[in-house]
Amino acid sequence: MDLKLNLLSLFGVYGLCFIAWLTSERRDKIPWELIKYGLGIQFVLGLLIFVVPVTRDVIVFLNNFMNAFLDASEAGARFLFGNVFVPDPSKPNPTAPNIGFVFAFRALPQVIFFSGVISLAYRLNMIQPIVKVFAKFFYKTMKISGAESLSGAANIFVGIESVVAIRPYLEKMTRSEICAVLSSCFGSISSTVLGLYATLLRPSIPTITGHLMAASVLTIPACFVLAKIIVPETEIPLTMGGIPEEEDSKEEKKGLMDTLIKGTIDGVQMAVGIAAVIIGILGIFAIVNTIFSGLAGLEKSDNVFLILMGMVFKWVSLDNIFALLFFPLTFLTGVSWDMGEVWKASTLIGNRLVQTSIPSFIALQQYAADGAISQRTLLIVSYVLCGFAHIPSMGIFIGGMTSLVPSRANDISSVALKALWAATLATLMTGCIAGIYEFGSSAVFGK
Repeated sequence: MDLKLNLLSLFGVYGLCFIAWLTSERRDKIPWELIKYGLGIQFVLGLLIFVVPVTRDVIVFLNNFMNAFLDASEAGARFLFGNVFVPDPSKPNPTAPNIGFVFAFRALPQVIFFSGVISLAYRLNMIQPIVKVFAKFFYKTMKISGAESLSGAANIFVGIESVVAIRPYLEKMTRSEICAVLSSCFGSISSTVLGLYATLLRPSIPTITGHLMAASVLTIPACFVLAKIIVPETEIPLTMGGIPEEEDSKEEKKGLMDTLIKGTIDGVQMAVGIAAVIIGILGIFAIVNTIFSGLAGLEKSDNVFLILMGMVFKWVSLDNIFALLFFPLTFLTGVSWDMGEVWKASTLIGNRLVQTSIPSFIALQQYAADGAISQRTLLIVSYVLCGFAHIPSMGIFIGGMTSLVPSRANDISSVALKALWAATLATLMTGCIAGIYEFGSSAVFGK
């Protein structure tokens, strides 16, 4: 335990706010009261998640409950692909070769399973009451508009579907509200992919499912704080007087089996989309890095200029470029004093911006398995990576919101990058909160 690292994480929270202030549209309109309460909520939630025994035990209970769902989700995949690709841990078979974790056969089926389960839970009205509780909490404490509160609360459980809940109010929303709503979309993850991320890290942190659930809640106030700094409110939102009713979904008119089938099919489309994006983006990354590698080969040339160029490109790769850009921000989270470890963490966080979180989670688990990073770094980076704060998601969220309110297309596009920037800083801030309260407790890691 190094208290100086905890203090660095605390400094990082305010450092990220300062960085957001530097990029603010209107520094004279900064909502200081919202910032005060938004940060206060995160500090209190962090205390409850990491320090207070009772609430920490609740997180562990939720973790075990969700892990049971994750294990159940493998039953269907095991039936389709067999024990070789999806081994049954309760029935070891020494004659059957276990080829280990295969992303396509073990992680993606969980997206399909959870999509069906979440759709069914919404149909049974199990999630809406929880969303209303969080919406009222955000509305009362941070004094944001009702539409922002409702959308942010819904983002704890779903993705772009959260925007549908406030569809009647999108036409009249201010630029600041649109930025805040988009930011909460970028900064959080939906329940359908939570299981995917958790499955990747469960071997290293048995309680990771509970932590990712906690991160989903922590990120929402962080998104509102940073979005309101970057694009401050200059108008009076239509829903400042209260929280609007969530718009009824068409799913509520369907039968339970129809809802389950529709949700599962949506999960299939999502899983295929995830696989396609990963194949495409990682392929492009490989091509660009191959070009850099070819330029590095100029070091063997007889021409002095080409030799110098080759020596430069010897150190150039997309991984290194993004790691360099995110190195100062990663250091502020307080992962470690070891600059090599900070570099590894910044590589993962930087690559998330373009590659999505999935390759970074896979690499993070490999670092943990190899003992290349500490438990503290593993925990903090897992909190930071818990979000859709990457360029590939822009098409989903911008396109989804624009399709609901085409007349606001220009406003949505004008704040999209600012919202992504706010969400990126917000995920880093949740990492800082984890770093503040990480004291090496075995209860936190489930070991």
